Order: sequence, then structure tokens, then C-alpha cells
Amino acid sequence: MKEFQTLKADLTKTRIIVNDVEEGSLDQGEIIVRIEKFAFTSNNVTYGVAGDAIGYWNFFPPSEDQKNEWGCLPMWGFAEITVSGNDELKVGERIFGYFPPAKVLTLTPIKISNQSFFDGKDHRKELPAVYNNYLRLSGEEGYDKSMDNIRALLFPLHITAFCLCDSLEEDSYLGASQVIIISASSKTGIGLAQGLAEKGRTPKIVGLTSKSNVDFVLSLGCYEEVISYDNLDKIDKSLGSVMVDMAGNQTILEALHNSLGPNMLKCLTVGMTHWNRGVTVNDALAQAALQSRTEFFFAPSHIQKRISDWGQGQYNEKTSVFMDRRAIESQSWMQIKEISGLEKFLDTYNEVVRGNINPNEGIIVLP
Repeated sequence: MKEFQTLKADLTKTRIIVNDVEEGSLDQGEIIVRIEKFAFTSNNVTYGVAGDAIGYWNFFPPSEDQKNEWGCLPMWGFAEITVSGNDELKVGERIFGYFPPAKVLTLTPIKISNQSFFDGKDHRKELPAVYNNYLRLSGEEGYDKSMDNIRALLFPLHITAFCLCDSLEEDSYLGASQVIIISASSKTGIGLAQGLAEKGRTPKIVGLTSKSNVDFVLSLGCYEEVISYDNLDKIDKSLGSVMVDMAGNQTILEALHNSLGPNMLKCLTVGMTHWNRGVTVNDALAQAALQSRTEFFFAPSHIQKRISDWGQGQYNEKTSVFMDRRAIESQSWMQIKEISGLEKFLDTYNEVVRGNINPNEGIIVLP
């Protein structure tokens, strides 16, 4: 098989490893899946930046890595079972979930139901359960294959957007008069803004973005005000503000902290799309620990909280409504770009990792 690996110490360095998966070496209950497609967004860059701190590198141990230098960035996508040593899962069945950027993966299914199963491999047991869950498309009511690309692109991002909306609403927006979304053109930022806009009676929704993306962000219609990074002085500093940061750009964060002063009520750090512009994950997490009013927002923790609060059924219902609405809205602005082969993926990977992201483009890789 082929496996796309990233140097953990420098996300700009990659390699493709070719090796064999021995079909006859399956343990009892295991399956091999062929990865059909996966989405690649700035969210995957965050996985790499936070790989050691949060454990993202641990999901898919890389091949041929004696010095523990390389890693497989987790991706969301679809796969088909090609070999099964499990009586409950048949060859040809398709699943949706978390995969490495590779052609195949071996899984150890546990907790199998008609709708899903979990991977029970030992190295994944201590990792967040939401990432170990695989959905069985044969058991999904109303499954629409034509939405696969949008689902792979937006499911992980808009689950985070849902959690942010829900958390902010639960906290009554901390009494803020405006919510400032940094990296407003990011897909998570868009999902958050759309979710807030549909609620009504929310604080003013302000989007910050690069000058080149201002027109695109305005065209979405979910931001009440859009300000470019070189015009931060236009932010109303007299209003109590909650910031949601998708970018991790230290220069911008410090400028906002300083200008808003005590009116910066809370800063939720979510993503790190500008990881190479003056910030590392250790800096960001250290700030979250040292700076009052700053918090690193980890969506899986909020998901587990809400499943405990509401039960799995009500959680599924609420998130499905949110996701369906965002998916429908995305069709008016998102263009899908499909890339065939891991070798051809390399150029696009390099552009995204360096922050050169086309905001209305959705990247799908067919490994």
C-alpha cells in the first residue's frame, strides 16, 4: 500500500511510503478497508500542530519510522471493507470515519451495532471516542451518496461549529455584545457564523479575514460586519467581546487583546491555520494556561458532555439538524476539487500547510 507521511517536527516535509498489507495476517475479528476518499482542510493542519499535545499522531502509527519522527495526519473520509475476519461485517460494506492518508487500513471492530462500530486497537483505547467511531452507511436512514464529499469536508468542522454555538449559547455569550470570529473564511468559522445567525438575538457577528477574502466572506450573508486583518482599528473596542480564534496568528491575537483590554471577555482558541506565523501549539496552549479569559476549545470534550446531558438520541437529532442546514448552505459557495493519487496530492498539501487556502474550495483526495 501507499502511505502519505508528515515529519512531525516540520509539517512542510513529507514522504510517501510503499509497503504491503498481508491479508492472511488478520487477527480474529479484524477487517481491512480500502480508503476511497478523504477530505483535506486547514483542520488537518491543526491536527498536525497539536499532534503531540493532544495525541493526534497516535491514531495511525506510521510504517518504517524507527526514530519516531514521522506521522500520519488523520483525515475524515469513506472506505470499503475488502477483507473481513468478522462475521458481523461483510466485504463490500462502506463506512465513514477517521483514516490515515493511505490506501488501506486494518481495523479491529468492537461495540458493533447496525449503525456503527468502534476501532478497538490497543493504541487507540485512550484516545477520544468520537474519533474511534465508524458509521456503517448500510444502516444509515436516508443515506445520500451524492453528499459524500460535503460530508467528508464539513462533518468534523461543523460538529466543532455546533459545539461552539451550543457552548456560547449555554454561557449566554458571557454577556458580550459582539462575537469576533478570527479566520472568518475558514469552514469552521463559516459554520459558526451561520449557526449563530440562524438563532437570532445573538451578539453582533464580526468576521476577521485577509483583505483578499473580504468580498467572499461578505457574500456569505452570515456576518454582520467583516474587517480585514490590516484594518483591526475598525473593531468597536467599546463593546464587550468574545473572540473565537481559528487561525492561531499570535500577532493578531496580541493586537486584539491589547486593543479590547477589559472588554475582551473570553477568547476561545480552536484552530491553528496560521501555525507558521508566530505561534506554535506549545505557545497557544501555554497562553491558554497563563492568560486569564483564554481557553483552548476541544470539541470532543463538549460532545461527550452533551451526550451525557441529552442522551445519544437527542444529541444525534440536534447535530443532524445543524449539519443538514450547513450542508445545504455550503452548496451555494463551496466548489469541490478532487485529486487522484497521493503523489498529486503533494502540491495541494504544501499550499494548504503554508496557509495558501482558497476559502471557497473543498479538497477531496482519492488515494
